[in-house]
Amino acid sequence: MTHIKTHLLCGAAALIAMAAPAQAQDAATDPALAAADAGDEIVVIARRREERLIDVPIAVSAVSGAELERQGAVDLGSIQGSVPNVNLVQGRGSSSTANIFIRGIGQPDALQTFDPAVGVYVDGVYMSRIQGALFNLFDVERVEVLRGPQGTLYGKNTIGGAVNIISRKPDLDTLAAAGSLTYGRFDQWLINGYVSAPLVTDKLAVSLAGVYDKRDGIVTDPLTGQKYNDRNTQAVRGIVRAQPTETVELILSGDYTRQRTDLTLGYATAPLIQTSLFPVGVSVAVPAHPYGDYDYKASTSFQNGEGQKLDHWGVSLTANVDLSDAFTLSSITAYRDLQTDFFVDIDATEVEMGDVFVGTRQHQFSQELQLKYSADKLNGVFGLYYLEETVKSHQEAYADDLFTFLGGPVTFTRLIDDKQKTRSYAAFGQLTYDFTDQFAVTAGLRYTKEKKTYNRITTTISSLAALNGLTFAFPDNLPAPLNGDDDASFDAWTPSVTLSYKPSRDSLLYLSAARGFKSGGFNGRANSLADLTLVVDGVPTLVTRFKPETVWTYEAGAKASLLDGRVRLAGDVFYSDYEDFQARVGGGTIGSTGVFPVINAGKLRIWGIEAEATVKPTDPLTLRASFGYLNAKYEEFNDGRRVPPQSFSCNPTGQQVVCEPAFAPPITFSLGADYVIPVGDSGTITLGGDGRFVDQHYLSVDNREGLKEDGYWVANTYVQYDNKGGWYLRGGVKNLFDTLYKTDGQEFSSVGNIQTVYYGDPRTWQVTAGFKF
Repeated sequence: MTHIKTHLLCGAAALIAMAAPAQAQDAATDPALAAADAGDEIVVIARRREERLIDVPIAVSAVSGAELERQGAVDLGSIQGSVPNVNLVQGRGSSSTANIFIRGIGQPDALQTFDPAVGVYVDGVYMSRIQGALFNLFDVERVEVLRGPQGTLYGKNTIGGAVNIISRKPDLDTLAAAGSLTYGRFDQWLINGYVSAPLVTDKLAVSLAGVYDKRDGIVTDPLTGQKYNDRNTQAVRGIVRAQPTETVELILSGDYTRQRTDLTLGYATAPLIQTSLFPVGVSVAVPAHPYGDYDYKASTSFQNGEGQKLDHWGVSLTANVDLSDAFTLSSITAYRDLQTDFFVDIDATEVEMGDVFVGTRQHQFSQELQLKYSADKLNGVFGLYYLEETVKSHQEAYADDLFTFLGGPVTFTRLIDDKQKTRSYAAFGQLTYDFTDQFAVTAGLRYTKEKKTYNRITTTISSLAALNGLTFAFPDNLPAPLNGDDDASFDAWTPSVTLSYKPSRDSLLYLSAARGFKSGGFNGRANSLADLTLVVDGVPTLVTRFKPETVWTYEAGAKASLLDGRVRLAGDVFYSDYEDFQARVGGGTIGSTGVFPVINAGKLRIWGIEAEATVKPTDPLTLRASFGYLNAKYEEFNDGRRVPPQSFSCNPTGQQVVCEPAFAPPITFSLGADYVIPVGDSGTITLGGDGRFVDQHYLSVDNREGLKEDGYWVANTYVQYDNKGGWYLRGGVKNLFDTLYKTDGQEFSSVGNIQTVYYGDPRTWQVTAGFKF
């Protein structure tokens, strides 16, 4: 606690010093701060219909496009620190993968056989993969973050929560445009553009938005001088909005994102180990260049320009039809296509031990129908949902430095081709009945049925004849009768109920209970029967798939808007029972090494407290704060790795669990301030800053000491001049005090003792010139 208090006090003092000048008690308010101004209504669609944020009995936070702009936000990871108990960072080894944990629940593994635990939605369209989910925020109206399971209205894979990204729709009446040019440290160039124009007034409008984002690498390989961890993204979105009659609205949207980057390198935190195949069991440390305390230096064995490519595009058609005064029918039809070719140096050294290529081809089709009802006392939505997804991948694993035989080197390459197909169906409904003007009850239920088919074949190429040509096919190489079993079905009922009471128009109290469901699946790293062999009740057992996860969350919350909107408060407490947690752990479950079991580890108990506040003590000054406390503990961890010679286990005695849940910092805390100063009649100057604290937490299921973040503060600041003519200038610094902090980890200790961490950006600065009208 002393450690935490020191961090909080130091961070708060630094933030106050840089963001709260003692002058100008009365000043004109910056239009860019409109989302936080007194009296403004914040509207969200968290319950699939437009409502004031203060009327929604859910723990939901809304980050406006104006606020994202002030923060210099580039992609979805920029909201990290804005929402309590939310950990949203760039995923390990990739420039485009989103690692999202909410209230200690998430899924950091980008492997296609793992589903996310937090759903990401763009204009109502669900994104099945965390690859490509780190979206650029160049035409966003707002981002809504829903905390807690959203199984009723959003469905499977939202047991942690959901992230709604809402794009700006073209205006049917008004021409609007915005653009900006940013230059920053590491030769960053960021260009954003947006235009919206009515083609037929009140009937037809179109918008087009684009972004160019390029930055040199921030990590240097001292052996070659090559730079890594760069940025190179181009994206475009076009939207056509038509309203042929007063009762019909059609929105056609298309987007494309292209990324071409170098490797994303982490840093090795443990000695790499080379294993002898004969004599058996002889292991020696592999020499690699150590660079001491991390200083954005790392090496790689890839030396031929290998990098990462992503092409991600999609189209969607949304139709909203008013059938009567009470009924509205909405249809969302979408198709998406994702192609990635990623080279990843998992061991992050010049040694070839954990080097991989992963090429993924994914496409999905989804259709959702919603029938919405609105009357004096009763409001609700009923819906049907269908998703069909196909994911193919070709993978290559290079490990020429992993094995020796009779003291000599052994080359080793593994080729992998697999395919998974998913069909998911759901029906849902939710109704809210207002017993009085103050008291309402909401109840909902969803049924989800899903079928997955999976097949996989791996082939080994080696200079050692005993390994060369070894093949394993799933399910063909399983013993009968499992050798014909390539499909699995899962289903779940996910109900919810909420009691809400409004003491006044601008306050809310609520109690809720909700169930969430995350789909089961297959082990996408099964290269042998050993990968599928788990110890069940003390007996080695072949387990060919893992079960779904489920969670029940019970929550009590309150919201209030006071003093004509100058003070906005929200808070909640929650308790979650989380069962059948899916874990990819390191090491074999029967004493083998080099295998990758997936287990339904057991049960977690998670409870916490969350609070958010926005205060405007005077017109020119806006203060923001958020606080999250998380207490996450394993009640059960079914870990079969207790059999020697396995050296690590989360449950070494079979009774006492020694691991802590990963990505579950006990405290997250943020402070922010904006102060507006009038500059004659020409415009305003805004001074702003924010700081966030993230407590210590582990970065892997297996709590290896090197894969642990000890807790950190990160502070940012900016100054912006807004001219009444519609143009502005902004300068900003991110990570002001150059804090070194870890964001993610790779734990493959069963392969050469690989334990690799990834770090956030160092201090960066940006200057921006832009306009809007």
